[in-house]
Amino acid sequence: MTERMRSVLFVCTGNICRSPTAEGVFRKLVADAGLAHAIRADSAGTHAYHVGEAPDSRAQAIARARGYDLSGMKARRIGSEDFSAFDLILAMDRDHHEILTRLAPLPARHKIGMMLSYARRAQSLEVPDPYYGGPEGFAQVLDLIEDAAEGLLASLRGEQAPSDSD
Repeated sequence: MTERMRSVLFVCTGNICRSPTAEGVFRKLVADAGLAHAIRADSAGTHAYHVGEAPDSRAQAIARARGYDLSGMKARRIGSEDFSAFDLILAMDRDHHEILTRLAPLPARHKIGMMLSYARRAQSLEVPDPYYGGPEGFAQVLDLIEDAAEGLLASLRGEQAPSDSD
């Protein structure tokens, strides 16, 4: 990996379930790899439904049980400055990808991708929204995100390229 700081923004709808989970998981992987000085992570939502709120308590509980801390995060909506501030902007599902593509200035569209394109075991490119379901949905989301976060870190280290298949 080059010496310059890399930055990744994870995006879902309200920034209280999927994207903060991705941010928390990825930050821990980066820190555990000794790369916190070289890779920055953040998260945002495509909509302003939950701006200023902490991540969903169910997402926090499942994450905490696996050693991830989401407690200090606050939801925010993606802003125009994010398209220049981040190297990668990763959507949790196709709707987010479509919204991001519409919002992004043309020179920044190449930065937008799908989180699960970095997964090694996922059968789809979409991280399902667990908001209206039970704890099993949050556990499934965490499984998918852990897989993709590992692949993303490997990609940033030059060890793996994202997949386009689903």
